[in-house]
Amino acid sequence: MKLPTAEVQQLVSRALQAAGAGRTMADSTAHALVMAEAQGQAGHGLSRVAQYSTHLRNGRAVGSALATVRHRKGSALLIDAGEGLAFPACDLAIREAISTAREQGVAVAGVVRSHHCGVVVDHLRAVAEAGMVGLGFANSPAAMPAAGGKHPIFGTNPVAAVFPRRNAPPLMIDLSLSEVARGKLMVAAKEGRAIPPGWALDAQGQPTTDPKAGLAGSMLPVGAASSTKGAMLALIVELLVTAVIGANYGFEASSFFVDEGNRPGIGQAFIVIDPGALAGREAFLDRIEVLVREMLLDDGVRLPGARREALLQRALSDGLEVSDALVTAWRAS
Repeated sequence: MKLPTAEVQQLVSRALQAAGAGRTMADSTAHALVMAEAQGQAGHGLSRVAQYSTHLRNGRAVGSALATVRHRKGSALLIDAGEGLAFPACDLAIREAISTAREQGVAVAGVVRSHHCGVVVDHLRAVAEAGMVGLGFANSPAAMPAAGGKHPIFGTNPVAAVFPRRNAPPLMIDLSLSEVARGKLMVAAKEGRAIPPGWALDAQGQPTTDPKAGLAGSMLPVGAASSTKGAMLALIVELLVTAVIGANYGFEASSFFVDEGNRPGIGQAFIVIDPGALAGREAFLDRIEVLVREMLLDDGVRLPGARREALLQRALSDGLEVSDALVTAWRAS
């Protein structure tokens, strides 16, 4: 059935609250999941409601957790997610980073004792609305080996960036450092579909088109034909959000795709830059448009974020398609 996005968000929030999440955590998480689904990011969307609910009930996420600023020094600050779902902590990190960047020109906010954070670039939307540049990084439970290795060490470790524009939607870049996000395997497994070659290896390190075997095995790094580069990029993100800010390594966290396990304690990091402190706001916006015009000289170029924004606006206008089974389950919560 098709429902307004606001109604879907209310249903998801109630389901998460029934599983043990506090109101703020449930509302923030529901907003993020509906936003992801509306943008065509099903692996980070409504398919996660059951997973998060199970983690809350099994103690893998603390529903009563309240995100706090653990400490700050200059333009750097550390947010403690309290082992709850990640979204309230990421919201707090972004708010504090924007405020700090307005004063200092730049801010770095780390989030520790965290959980799965969904579509990283969505956390940066508020940064673009504030007229600033945002960078986002996250690690996740082990899914990829180191360069030359066989056993999973790094997560899929997404990287995101947002660049505001003058009188136009921002440029929004979001990519996993695995060939695809692991959530795509989860969706394929649920739907009984094969995955393309080049996405994953099975537990024996052999290429597979079976999503369940891929989930039990490891993901291939982006640009798998030259996997060293992808693995090195994953290493950079892993160190940035663990050794630098104090979160768990991916191999120390139980998979999100199992019901039982530890509280993952992974991390996120956000960098917010005020272009007014460097090139100057108007000069920055001018230079962005010079590049955009050059890119659009070729008919086949699509600006990053344009497709997801079009899908989002359509969903906000027309509603979201949600299976009857999901709606029934959420209403029964």
